[in-house]
Amino acid sequence: MPVDPYILLLLGTVGLAALVPARGTAADVASGASTAAIAFLFFLYGARLSTREALDGLKHWRLHVTVLACTFVIFPLLGLAARGLVPVFLTHPLYQGLLFLTLVPSTIQSSIAFTSIARGNVPAAICAGSFSSLVGIVITPLLAAALLGNRGGGFSADSLLKIVLQLLVPFLAGQLLRRWIGGFVTRHKKVLGLVDRGSILLVVYTAFSEGMVQGIWHQVSPLRLGGLMIVEAVLLALMLALTWYGAKALRFGREDRVAIQFAGSKKSLASGLPMASVLFGAHASLAVLPLMLFHQMQLMVCAVIAKRRSHDPVPAEAGETAQISGPDSAGASRTAVGTTTRSG
Repeated sequence: MPVDPYILLLLGTVGLAALVPARGTAADVASGASTAAIAFLFFLYGARLSTREALDGLKHWRLHVTVLACTFVIFPLLGLAARGLVPVFLTHPLYQGLLFLTLVPSTIQSSIAFTSIARGNVPAAICAGSFSSLVGIVITPLLAAALLGNRGGGFSADSLLKIVLQLLVPFLAGQLLRRWIGGFVTRHKKVLGLVDRGSILLVVYTAFSEGMVQGIWHQVSPLRLGGLMIVEAVLLALMLALTWYGAKALRFGREDRVAIQFAGSKKSLASGLPMASVLFGAHASLAVLPLMLFHQMQLMVCAVIAKRRSHDPVPAEAGETAQISGPDSAGASRTAVGTTTRSG
């Protein structure tokens, strides 16, 4: 049950914000740098995504529709159902963060990694994670506006326009320039990966600094955090079961079921943190706390499941599918894995 080192860095950043929060001019500088970092982060996402691979992935549309339905329909419905746990298990601010968690896109790299370990359909996991992230740039703020309203952080047409300008426009710019910069991004993926993770750490520091200055951490107690973790464990268990047995009911093969389970049951820290900082402002720290906890929980649980799935007997038709996929699919897998971020 591995602990992602990046989660330790995130927790260290939260501790730094608690001890030395940015105030006054320093807060303005950190906020401006955070905004620029978010835009650059999504620019890199756009530059990394191969348009050809995305178009090829559309051929497996049933799988992608299933993953999108799990991510943006079933997850939010479970989030709305959790409203009944307030105030017994959750405070209202923590519930808002939990609900926001259910609206965030799926992951990319961890979905690919676990699907590969479990001997699932890796090309499908690549496309499913990429489509989810792209669709989420628009769908997540719209769902947040509809389900959270003004309670989250002052949602309005201006906030929706801001997230489109800050996230979608840089992403599209990266796609347009990919023809010229795609090779550079691929050659320097390790260095740019550090830039990715550093950008997210800056977003976390800014958000939690604002939370400290506003004094909102007085609203959270260890007992409430324990309740939140129990609720998230149940949420993850439900989604893992629904994606696996639901995919079986829809007559997907084993390899596709593996991809659906790992892509449809997880939430992206890399996408969720920047979106929360745009949508919630000073309240972003409480909004992203449930997402940070869920992210580590899903990594630990899915690592165990992927390892066990790797020992499953593979049906004969799975071998036929692998032959049909051929070396092109394997090449696409290696390319996409090399162009995603660890924090996904």
